[in-house]
Amino acid sequence: MLTGAVGSYFVLGSIPLGLALSARGVVNSLVDLLNNRADNHRLLLLWLTLGLFFTILDALSRFSLKFFIERLRDELNLKVTSEILIHADSLELSCFEDPRFQDILARARQDSAHHFAQFITTTLSAITNLFQSLSLIGLLVVIDPLIVLFILPVAIPYLIYQWRLSKTRFQLEHSRATKHRWTQYFVDRLTSHESVPEVTLLGLGPYFIKKFQSLMTEFRDQDRNLYIRNLLINMTFAFITTIAAYAVFTRVAFRVLKGGLTIGDVAIFGGASIRLRTSIENAILDFTSALEQMLYISNLLDFFSIKPQFSKEGGSAFPSARGEVKVKGVTFTYPGSTVPALKDISLHVKPGETVALVGENGAGKTTLVKLIGRLYDPDQGVVLFDGYDVRTLSLEYLHSQLSFVFQSFGRYEATISENIIYGDWKKLLDDRKRVEEIASLVGINNMIVRMPKGYDTMLGRSFGEFTLSMGQWQQIALARAFARDATLLILDEPTSNLDARSEYDLYCRFKQIAKGKTTILVSHLFSTVNMADRIIVLDKGQIIEQGTHEDLLAENGHYASLYRLHQRQMKMPVSA
Repeated sequence: MLTGAVGSYFVLGSIPLGLALSARGVVNSLVDLLNNRADNHRLLLLWLTLGLFFTILDALSRFSLKFFIERLRDELNLKVTSEILIHADSLELSCFEDPRFQDILARARQDSAHHFAQFITTTLSAITNLFQSLSLIGLLVVIDPLIVLFILPVAIPYLIYQWRLSKTRFQLEHSRATKHRWTQYFVDRLTSHESVPEVTLLGLGPYFIKKFQSLMTEFRDQDRNLYIRNLLINMTFAFITTIAAYAVFTRVAFRVLKGGLTIGDVAIFGGASIRLRTSIENAILDFTSALEQMLYISNLLDFFSIKPQFSKEGGSAFPSARGEVKVKGVTFTYPGSTVPALKDISLHVKPGETVALVGENGAGKTTLVKLIGRLYDPDQGVVLFDGYDVRTLSLEYLHSQLSFVFQSFGRYEATISENIIYGDWKKLLDDRKRVEEIASLVGINNMIVRMPKGYDTMLGRSFGEFTLSMGQWQQIALARAFARDATLLILDEPTSNLDARSEYDLYCRFKQIAKGKTTILVSHLFSTVNMADRIIVLDKGQIIEQGTHEDLLAENGHYASLYRLHQRQMKMPVSA
């Protein structure tokens, strides 16, 4: 595609000179015939044929150039966007929780494929226009060298100005990254089916719209100032160069009267000089645009320069996984925070054991399981899986041995079957029977078959026409977790959205579902922790108690206090 585009640009670059020469030849041949200085029409026909050839070549080359440029843009869009997604997939969670990274990502996603394609096409166009300009200068200098003295001195300041303008535009866009993300945030809040109900009930629409309009008005006013400056400079350049070219054209016309030049010379000089002004202007604009696109491409390079701290490949893989977890002296502080989320945590979860992590909000429960899944690395201490430091294991292997239901679980815009398959898509993609077995194991098969299209029902409001309650979504998420043949289950608030019947049903099925697997439950609900063999109580990032439910009640400590509070809440009368 690139070779075809280069060839098309080269052909287009040579056409103005060919048309100018053929026009000059036609005019001079006609003059010779009319003045009886030629006795046949062969030379006239030759110049007419040459003009026809260049005219047809001009038309065809433009269509071929459009074809090659469109194909090139498609290829670059596929390649560049794919590379962005592949690199993003290689980065760890902490990157995406950093607002500075979000700005870098936003700049990289800012139509990078378009900027890459624009850089190539504008560079080629600049070279083409430069070639046209040089060839036309060569032709016009033969007729009257003064054309160079009138046009080129104006072109150099114009080039400098356009380059400065390009840098100003880029710097302005670069500084807007955070504000652009805010505008998109307000658009999402006002248009997303998940946020619209609350925004409507709170009457936040006018307030969000006002904030959106404030940012967009700021962008508009800044851009308007640049547009005005650019308009004035462009008009000045066009005015000066046109006057200069016409002045030289007048001089050429008078030289014809004196016999110094031919009619053909004056015929092509007017058109060629205006074409020269346009070619120089386009060459400058294309050249500065290419430099501007390079600045935007630097945003993409900034994104790719962020190297993942964890390697998904490499490390060691051990096929005889048992699901044993040991945490030794782990301390962890979130980036940007000064208060550790975990402080000197140590625990041992035996293979096949079910352990519950209990504590108030902010106690560090979810942080601990994220460290076990190596979504983060600890500042101090070590996390062991089956006796091996998780940092020595390949992420691919570690994650293949782990099923994780997050508190903010995924609700994928896909069919019900696909939502379950995503748990282990490499194995389940073409295994509908196994998908149905998993759904039956979790107890949601009856719910699914009542859906409009059963397992093929498209979920979500963005692409489908059917959605689920939060409890039903959570049941799907649990099925997705159990779809993976993992040795370690990590369930973060697995029943927080379930009704009493569904929670009881899951409780009855849990021993069968988790048979042979190590399970870590994170929960505020005391009904859920009854599934556990052992309970670990966290408070302010530290383990303060552990034991069975009965042991902890007998200790009459923090756990017992939380349990009694829960019991009082359950006994509170419900107002009518």
